[in-house]
Amino acid sequence: MSNVIKPQHLEAGMSYSAYRQLIDNLLDQSKTTGPNQSESYVKYTELNVRRMRRVEKTTKLQPELIAQLEKVNQSWVWVLLTEGWCGDAAQSVPVIAQMAEVSPNIQLHILLRDEHPEVMDAYLTNGGRSIPKLICLNEELETLGSWGPRPEAAQQLFDEFKERYGDKFRDHYSEWSEQLQLWYARDRTQAIQEEFSREIASWLAITSA
Repeated sequence: MSNVIKPQHLEAGMSYSAYRQLIDNLLDQSKTTGPNQSESYVKYTELNVRRMRRVEKTTKLQPELIAQLEKVNQSWVWVLLTEGWCGDAAQSVPVIAQMAEVSPNIQLHILLRDEHPEVMDAYLTNGGRSIPKLICLNEELETLGSWGPRPEAAQQLFDEFKERYGDKFRDHYSEWSEQLQLWYARDRTQAIQEEFSREIASWLAITSA
């Protein structure tokens, strides 16, 4: 599959440490990433920094996942679309960054969603610009697959919640956010690790075909 992602996108991409530094610098100015600079989005970002720090300190990659990552013997590019205010991203981006560090053959490039709509619109979820979204590419920048915006079990919770409230979903967003973060706290990154073990196995199968 050909890809909208070009070398210039990779040049614009950030490392995880640069992404974290950007968020910290913006928060020092009471700002966040993206065009929405509302007080609520800045507050979400402050919460997310604490969440990322917790995930960074507590995540231990599963042996099965490490074994899959160590099988990557060709150059892969991981492009990760995210924003600092996104609650799902705070729980997943640090784990994905840790995964990429395991293999010297995986290059991680973090892009801000709202600065790269042409990339985001090629990887919609049910027609929406949901993040985080991880795209795995080979050396020729052809798509091997993608993951996101959240683990399957969390996505099922989201679908059920949205079906329950329909058009009034936004009125209950704080309730949804609380339920989601409780799910992440209980899961402790196990679901995303298990899913990436399977995804990497399928991407390896494509490259070896």
